[in-house]
Amino acid sequence: MAGNKLLLDTNAIIALQKENSQLIAQISKATDVFLPAIVVGELYFGAYNSQRVEENRKRVAVYISERSVLSIDSDTADVYGQLKQQLRAKGRPIPENDIWIAALAIQYDLTLITDDAHFDVIDGLDVQNW
Repeated sequence: MAGNKLLLDTNAIIALQKENSQLIAQISKATDVFLPAIVVGELYFGAYNSQRVEENRKRVAVYISERSVLSIDSDTADVYGQLKQQLRAKGRPIPENDIWIAALAIQYDLTLITDDAHFDVIDGLDVQNW
């Protein structure tokens, strides 16, 4: 178990921005909180897909400047390949971005904070829902 080192999924960040008190309490107990670069991309996509592009881009930039962002490297790619094959063998595909997010969580031994149940099918992934 990864303990109290957390990796935030996109839906967790959105819930935090909406001041979800249960999630805020859960994250306040963490020793370290990280963002996957993939999630940063999803947040920027949301900004560019909004009615207030510049305002939302700036919000994303400020949010990520205050946190540690984990990037993908060749070790992450190896874990991704393993996970994708396991999911294919199970007949349980999940979105590509979520496989990358799970790979980062496993690579760095982090607990993934998400509200997406499909992460539960990934072996070796410590997941917490709020």
